[in-house]
Amino acid sequence: MSHLNFIAGEWRAAASGATFDDRNPADEDDLIGRFPDSDARDVDAAVEVVSQAWRAWAAQGPEARAGVLEKAATIMAARADDIAQELTREEGKTLDEARMESRRIAANFRLYAGEALRIKGETYASEAQQLVLSLRMPVGVVAVITPWNFPLSMAARKIAPALAAGNGVIFKPSELTPLMGQRLIEVLLEAGVPRHLIALVHGGAAVGRAIATHPRIDALTFTGSYAVGSQIQASVGTDTRCQLEMGGKNATLVLADADVERALAIIVKGAFGLTGQACTGTSRVLVARSLQAHITERLADAAEAIKVGRGTEPGVQMGPLASRAQLEKVLHYIEIGRTEGARIASGGWQITQPGYERGHFVRPTVFADVARESRLLRDEIFGPVVAVHGFDSLDEAIALANDTEYGLVASVVTNDFASVLRLAREIDCGILKVNSPTTGVALNAPFGGLKHSSNQAAKEQAGGNVMDFYTQQKTVYLAAA
Repeated sequence: MSHLNFIAGEWRAAASGATFDDRNPADEDDLIGRFPDSDARDVDAAVEVVSQAWRAWAAQGPEARAGVLEKAATIMAARADDIAQELTREEGKTLDEARMESRRIAANFRLYAGEALRIKGETYASEAQQLVLSLRMPVGVVAVITPWNFPLSMAARKIAPALAAGNGVIFKPSELTPLMGQRLIEVLLEAGVPRHLIALVHGGAAVGRAIATHPRIDALTFTGSYAVGSQIQASVGTDTRCQLEMGGKNATLVLADADVERALAIIVKGAFGLTGQACTGTSRVLVARSLQAHITERLADAAEAIKVGRGTEPGVQMGPLASRAQLEKVLHYIEIGRTEGARIASGGWQITQPGYERGHFVRPTVFADVARESRLLRDEIFGPVVAVHGFDSLDEAIALANDTEYGLVASVVTNDFASVLRLAREIDCGILKVNSPTTGVALNAPFGGLKHSSNQAAKEQAGGNVMDFYTQQKTVYLAAA
């Protein structure tokens, strides 16, 4: 049950010898393993080696780098179902959700294998005896800090493009899902990633601080909360580029012409899938006043019908929250809703009956009669809690959707194309989805938000500029001798 960091081409304990426990969120008695609780000394050791290794990797050329990522895709595809079982045990999501994530990693690796071959420069108009061109070069050492809710997916879509561009990688997975971080590194090493090119450093905030302030880290890509992201932004030096993908307070808008059954399916999936623990999850339902009472009642019925339990059990539709801290946070916001006078239409309580008492289970919760100034409509809760609020016009709907510090995803349920065009222009978000849930995005499309949801350093995941963050531009002037 004891696991190790991977630093300088070998598996080793933390310099301090300290460890932390990784436990099953469905049953705290189930110890998954003990992992190194690292500190700045471990980060220093990792950076020292990776900083010396990346140039040789970059020199191998794009076809060699693409070949390693293609092999990693093949290995991951073969192991996806076994890793999904471990993912459910470690993070809590249902087995179907875990399989969906683990099987997608192979596609991510293949996507970025292709990107290795598509890195290109440009030529510029110049004098007759001179050629001016630009090259795309690796940035050097890329630090990757990932969250626990998509521990495979988030890591793959950061590590893979970093490697494709010719960089070295320092990887810090969440301390809630360290085993998934280890599995991903094992796959990459087996695929042929040079052992000194990549480092896995387990631990908590001390590791994050050491990475953010390290002078020899050239780029840092982070996905997580705004609170942590803002601390990282304040800590990095001027020579370190920084990409932050952070929180969301996403709304689904249900216009007056919406099909109610379709709207309900979209809301339920967006709000309660993944136990509400997705940065793209639906936490606000803004509904036309004519449909408000009916949608609220039907949504409450749908929430009541959701089967909650261990993610490995047949028929379970929603697993536990990922940690005791997450459980306490969700229960705290449920109490805030009560205090503010909102009405609980469904759920609102922790499940502690026999079989659930050692896990972090809560009933999916629907709040009705939520005041506009309520914290339920403003704060990122990151759990299966949704607040319903009515509107009387499209102007009001847009104002409500934008009345948040976040700007990641919004969705709208309607057949009114004119309204869709207006929403696309006027809602302050990075992604608008029409007649589909806020969750679930294409792996080959740009991903990122506005306002507190992202620092917009470069779009993450895919799109035209995905590799810009992992490369630096150099201009070369060639003149005849």
